[in-house]
Amino acid sequence: MSSSASEKALTSEKFNDLKLKKPATNSVGLPAVTSAIKHALKYMDAKTAFEISKKINQKGGFDCPGCAWPDPDDERSSLGEYCENGLKAMAEEAQNKIIDASFFAKNSVDELAELSDFQIGKSGRLAQPMYLAKGAAHYTAINWEDAYKKVADHLNNLSTPDEAIFYTSGRTSNEAAFLYQLFVRAYGTSNLPDCSNMCHEASGKALSETLGIGKGSVKLDDIYKAELILVVGQNPATNHPRMLTALEKCKKNGGKIVAINPLPEAGLIKFINPQSPQKIITGGTKIADVFAQVMINGDVALIKAILLKLVEADATNNAVFDHEFIQKNTSFYSEFISDLKTYNFDDCVKRSGVSESVILDIVDLIIKRDKIIICWAMGLTQHKNAVDNIREFVNILLLKGSIGKEGAGTCPVRGHSNVQGDRTVGIWEAAPQAFLDKIEAKFNFKPPVKHGYAVIDAIKAMHEKKAKVFFGLGGNFISAAPDTVYTAEALGNCDLTVHVSTKLNRSHLVTGKEALILPCLARSEKDVQNGQEQLQSVENSMGVVSATKGILTPCSNQLQSEVAIVCNIAHETLNEKSTVNWLRYIDNYALIRDDIQEVVAGFEDYNNKLQRPEGFYLPNGARTRHFKTKTGKAHFSINKLPDWQLKEGEFMMTTIRSHDQFNTTIYGLNDRYRGVFNERRVVFMNPEDMEQKGLMAKDIVNITSTFNGVMRSAQKFKVIPYKIPRHCCATYFPEANVLVPIDSYAHTAKTPSSKSVIVTIEKEIIQNIPK
Repeated sequence: MSSSASEKALTSEKFNDLKLKKPATNSVGLPAVTSAIKHALKYMDAKTAFEISKKINQKGGFDCPGCAWPDPDDERSSLGEYCENGLKAMAEEAQNKIIDASFFAKNSVDELAELSDFQIGKSGRLAQPMYLAKGAAHYTAINWEDAYKKVADHLNNLSTPDEAIFYTSGRTSNEAAFLYQLFVRAYGTSNLPDCSNMCHEASGKALSETLGIGKGSVKLDDIYKAELILVVGQNPATNHPRMLTALEKCKKNGGKIVAINPLPEAGLIKFINPQSPQKIITGGTKIADVFAQVMINGDVALIKAILLKLVEADATNNAVFDHEFIQKNTSFYSEFISDLKTYNFDDCVKRSGVSESVILDIVDLIIKRDKIIICWAMGLTQHKNAVDNIREFVNILLLKGSIGKEGAGTCPVRGHSNVQGDRTVGIWEAAPQAFLDKIEAKFNFKPPVKHGYAVIDAIKAMHEKKAKVFFGLGGNFISAAPDTVYTAEALGNCDLTVHVSTKLNRSHLVTGKEALILPCLARSEKDVQNGQEQLQSVENSMGVVSATKGILTPCSNQLQSEVAIVCNIAHETLNEKSTVNWLRYIDNYALIRDDIQEVVAGFEDYNNKLQRPEGFYLPNGARTRHFKTKTGKAHFSINKLPDWQLKEGEFMMTTIRSHDQFNTTIYGLNDRYRGVFNERRVVFMNPEDMEQKGLMAKDIVNITSTFNGVMRSAQKFKVIPYKIPRHCCATYFPEANVLVPIDSYAHTAKTPSSKSVIVTIEKEIIQNIPK
């Protein structure tokens, strides 16, 4: 009997042999090199691994499909511009196994769903388009023409275009993303949810409100020249390891670094640069000068405590703040100060979880420095008050005049490699009218002005059967989304689910009544159209657009590029109704860029600029102190303390990544820096909390969250004692996503509150599983 969509979406509750070691106190170094090489040679042949290592993130090469950390503008390392997890990502993308019709003939959807996410991802590269018929247990082969026709038939039989959802992952190129949003708008809807909705949407909202642009303001060179960097809610050693090289350069130049996070992370304690023999011998570079172990979602309280002391110090000598900058370039300063003074310092200290002495150390560093950068990731963005979190940190920068000058500014560290570029070229369910007007002028059709569904709203629409077709251009939607059971039920309600992918993932197993898997070229593979190798482009997290060109022979002759897939579906769906000649783009991607430059600001002379080996910077008003806000100035903001309170026996849970993981992709079962090996179904707890609940290391527990009267449960997790604040706990995603409520998200941004879920933890009554 076929299992339900929600059953297929849940990760396996089977345990492996959990091993625990003391958490690491340094990162990278030779262990990272060894791990990367072993991983690469296990899943790729040596020749492919060598070719990739010489071209990844190099000028004239291809952009890593992992994180969006920028590459140096000038010289790049001859030893490689990649990290351990970047090479793991490439091993996943260029693995030497392929999946074709014979694989699916041997393995039913239900059988594949029993595998772990790690096993699913390592099944191999998708090699031909596959179709799952209504009621069928196995995917079967389908040719491309029939696949395109099936998508078009479903879309054209909907009552309204708004019954279709078009999701985008951050790995999609600028060229494919621009055509994708163009097709969706020509089709007649704005339903363009994307992975930004689940990660940095809150950053975009907060920065747009305060600084007039939803992107960070710094360049990589600013990191080197900063006097003080606050690294908040992120784990660089795992999620974007090349950032550590930049932080090391900052330290070498005399800069100071403050780490603010609920968990101590090895990469922010000490970094051993694997490209420096001297650093390997001497033991590396101490990164964080101060570590503030904040309570989960205690960031606003911490910053208010810091701000109160800064205001007090400025009142004494009037030299702490940049008053000239404040008067000339900001609005709402007096309102901000008046509100701040209503808060009590001692109360803020208590609610932050950080000791007063540590707070005063941070205050002292801020007082004495003017070139300040604040970097953050999802530790700030995935809370109900995420927008407030970011706006409060911006307040510090505005007080110090640390915006729009060398060595200072905002640095949201994006996850997927082109998530920022996708938004820039139009992947946005709420695109501004000026962009839509340019679409209309260029392509002679009127795009819908009504805002579409972001991710949370899209899931609800599918669950309520208001949406009937889900199309995913990349990504692993079911494993990335919150409230796993609810999301799976939503996808199961669809008439058709379609995924454009390079490799198998769990989303291919949680389907609508019918399903398609459309295999596409990987970024590392040559994209040859009509005999010509095509160039594509991406934007990194600091606003640099650069070229990317694959070097490997595609793993199958049945793969198509994302551009070709989008164009063929658009042509088949819209047919003679379209004002766009879709098929002309397939053989020459330069034509796409010609059109982008007419629609998107900053892309003038796109094709010529893309010939620059280092790429080119897009305009950035915050970087030049041209704030495109309602007042034309940067805005101070008023932000409240979060209103949650824990009852007796409750914990504040945050979801985190392991070191063998990037986003939803699981590279292995180890979390080397945290000392966890061969297991992912774990919960990190403070030893005192464990003692209070009568728990010991490796005990098996069940975790429950209750929100708005709905109870959600994650069964069978093993307890790990860890240095985490009292009444807090941490779990890996996607295993714990089932606990994240669909209705709990950031105000105005709707990023899910995956980093602050109130839970209870109870010991499993029958312990019949070996430790």
